[in-house]
Amino acid sequence: MLLIVWEYMVRPDRVEEFEALYRPDGEWVDLLKKSPGFVSTTLMRDVRDPLRYIISDRWMSETSFDHLIRDFADEYAALNERGERTHRAEHLIGRFHFVE
Repeated sequence: MLLIVWEYMVRPDRVEEFEALYRPDGEWVDLLKKSPGFVSTTLMRDVRDPLRYIISDRWMSETSFDHLIRDFADEYAALNERGERTHRAEHLIGRFHFVE
């Protein structure tokens, strides 16, 4: 199991658009669901900074995610471009494996 964790600093005038795009019923997850290795997404807002968000995507494997990027490159790039308009900073915190 793989968890990919991202941090975003959202533009104040784009909060609703950001949440609509990235929440579990949003367009990003619709794209991720095209991969059989996708498990789930969690969108979290910081309790002290309402413009700071964390997104975690759960995958069956790193290969599953890599295949999505390859197989749906055009759709991924288009959504990424739309998303970039909603935030002023994006940071990949990391890719994590679960310890059992």
